[in-house]
Amino acid sequence: MSTTMTNDSLDNAVRPRSSSRWNFLFLLLRKKTAVLGLVLCLLVIFTAILAPLIAPYDPLKIDAYKRLQRPSREYWFGTDELGRDVLSRIIYGTRVSLSVGVISIFIALAVGTPLGLLCAFYGGTVDGVIMRVMDALAAFPAILLALAILSAMGPSVRNAMIAIGISFLPAFSRLTRGNALSVKENEYVDAARACGASNLYIMFRTILPNCLAPVLVHASIGFANSIIVEAGLSFLGLGAQPPTPSWGAMLQEGRQFMSQTVWYSIAAGMAIFFSVLGVNLVGDGLRDVLDPRLRGR
Repeated sequence: MSTTMTNDSLDNAVRPRSSSRWNFLFLLLRKKTAVLGLVLCLLVIFTAILAPLIAPYDPLKIDAYKRLQRPSREYWFGTDELGRDVLSRIIYGTRVSLSVGVISIFIALAVGTPLGLLCAFYGGTVDGVIMRVMDALAAFPAILLALAILSAMGPSVRNAMIAIGISFLPAFSRLTRGNALSVKENEYVDAARACGASNLYIMFRTILPNCLAPVLVHASIGFANSIIVEAGLSFLGLGAQPPTPSWGAMLQEGRQFMSQTVWYSIAAGMAIFFSVLGVNLVGDGLRDVLDPRLRGR
């Protein structure tokens, strides 16, 4: 009998099987709040993708003769101080918020998760150095850390993505580390070592798949937080730069004209509200489905 095992046979030997893996979507769709969240998220996604088709006007077109108009059949949400259609700018602003949320969370996942895994697996000096750096980053609220990074890098959407991703690193690294520490003590990890698996194989093919559930739930919550942080940065003038449509920038612009029309700010605020609500509802549904302690409730 050969002393070596193929990757497939090693996977079957060391990774536990979960009976809920194949009915995950069914369990998620049984939750009404999660379904509502999925509907809102899909609406936002399709709005971003189909923005050129569904936007009634060019979001950058200026018409000084129609500035600060109230909602009407022609302009459903009215116009801004330059005569631009507010609804069209809300629709195109969806692209900015989604892109910032996706890229920033991808950065936090791609960097924070492996760092937490390394800390849990090797411990000692590696754990001490990385976690002290994460503690230093976590000492600042996300919005303040992002502000500091943008002050050094300069205001732009690209820099906002990087700044938000860096500010979320401590949460993902700590969460991965905590779960990996408990998973590392399981018998199937010892079985992988007995089969001659390398450290990289054990970390990324045996331990990591069993730590992903809480990380994915936190990623959904972080995605909602990234939309809020991006809106705050744009509100302060450090995110998307004019004339790019951004919900946070629209809130700041509409605040100056509250006495003439409130619809400008209300439209941007509602866009942020429903987007964050949808993502949070999906995150709650994922938590309930992936956590065995909550699944039966």
